[in-house]
Amino acid sequence: MKAEHYVGGEFRSDGPAFPLISPADGAEIGAVPEAPREVVDDAVAAAREALRGPWGAAGVEERAAAMRRIADGIQARFAEFVDAEIADTGRPRAFAETVDVPRAIGNFRAYADLLYGRPERAYTTQVPGWSAGGGQALNYTVRRPLGVVAIISPWNLPLLLMTWKVAPALAAGNAVVVKPSEETPSTATLLAQVIDQAGLPAGAFNLVHGHGPGAAGEFLTGHPGVDAIAFTGESATGSAIMRNAADHVTPVSFELGGKNPALVFADADLDAAVEGTVRSSFTHSGQICLCTERVYVERPIFDEFVEGLGARAKELADYGPMISAAHRDKVLSYYRLAREEGATVVAGGGAPSFGDARDGGFHVEPTVLTGLPETARTVREEIFGPVCHVAPFDTEDEALRLANDSPYGLASTVWTRDLSRAHRVAPKVETGIVWVNCWNLRDLRTPFGGVKASGIGREGGEYSLDFFSEPVNVCIQI
Repeated sequence: MKAEHYVGGEFRSDGPAFPLISPADGAEIGAVPEAPREVVDDAVAAAREALRGPWGAAGVEERAAAMRRIADGIQARFAEFVDAEIADTGRPRAFAETVDVPRAIGNFRAYADLLYGRPERAYTTQVPGWSAGGGQALNYTVRRPLGVVAIISPWNLPLLLMTWKVAPALAAGNAVVVKPSEETPSTATLLAQVIDQAGLPAGAFNLVHGHGPGAAGEFLTGHPGVDAIAFTGESATGSAIMRNAADHVTPVSFELGGKNPALVFADADLDAAVEGTVRSSFTHSGQICLCTERVYVERPIFDEFVEGLGARAKELADYGPMISAAHRDKVLSYYRLAREEGATVVAGGGAPSFGDARDGGFHVEPTVLTGLPETARTVREEIFGPVCHVAPFDTEDEALRLANDSPYGLASTVWTRDLSRAHRVAPKVETGIVWVNCWNLRDLRTPFGGVKASGIGREGGEYSLDFFSEPVNVCIQI
């Protein structure tokens, strides 16, 4: 796959190229141009020019129609997007076919529809007697785009999370400059091709490739011509971007890391809780920000739950690799650390051997741990791999204390058949999302995001459109 920049309606390959490596087998599968500062400057300038031109003048109907053309364009090249996502990430084909590409299509269609449902508020105000003319005034609110939006998307769900931001940003009338992860550039390049063919005005969508610190990512997030930044990634990178944005007081929307808890009560459907935790801990080899890494199980069912979860983890076969050799080594270092800290390894704990080309890739085993104290680094720090630690609890209050004792607060799951307990416990878990007897069941209209070190702001539905636009009050004396 040849990755290219897309700036002002033109494809470019400025900058030195670096290799694109397949995480599935370690082979070199392409090259990616490293955007110099000049390319980032050109992209921001092109976005600004688009706002002064036809894209800035486009109304709701034109923007909604553009969103639908983009969705149709992805649909028409569905297989290409699937293949590109698999090549970049090594994920199972079924995941790309049922999650990644359909959600990208759904993101554009959802925001095309949402544009027509935006409420406009108006208030009739009694004018005070001291004001000249007296009478009444009409106050109404309109929303205008923020301007040039920088979008920094991650490597774990490259297409899904990129379009999750691009769609509402464009729908709200902004021009965007996207910097995808240097690990996963291919579907971003395909999206640029689709947008080019969809006929959006030049500069409405721009794409630059490259690394983060001291490179394209830093050039973009610190650019004085950027009016807002939307970022998904690890918390440390979010902090760095915030420092970079502070000089220009640039508004930010962050979806960051997590060390997500699951609470399994003794009255839960045990089989469902085990299967649900298999999904929440090991989907995409744990490389989803919503994945469970801390599991707390009520003591009467603790042993049975651990036995069931360990058995299922050992049965897993069709799982993908870590995104890179460096990330594989990071995850394996935590497996070693867990043993040093005194963990019992119930399942996994190392790197698999396949006896084929996959042995050149970056796979690690799905791993279940027990026996660590809550102070252990393995329990406290985000690993972002296919691993969870399981610990017992005795009371509801203890379960909540354990779940909330974390610097992170993105997502959680609660497993119980007690409806009163579900309603009682869920609002007390300090996360932005709480699933009860399910995991990763998403409605694109609902708020998505975390608390504490897991993020700033909310995405999804009206929440995304609110971030990507600014309310303006107009007051007219009658």
